[in-house]
Amino acid sequence: MLRLAAVLYILVAAAAAGAAVTAVLSLRLLEGWQIAGAFLAGCVVALPIAYVLARKIYAAIAPRSV
Repeated sequence: MLRLAAVLYILVAAAAAGAAVTAVLSLRLLEGWQIAGAFLAGCVVALPIAYVLARKIYAAIAPRSV
């Protein structure tokens, strides 16, 4: 499940960080530290999202014992 979470993290982090940076830029916050902070916040927020998604996907495809 860790490999699945790592792959999902790459995808989710790119989307979350991109959305956060877009939001910061739309607010006309153009300082470098503000953009970098939004990027880092998006990457941090992506960690639990990727974990939850990986757990749900793994549970859906894992064979169940009867």
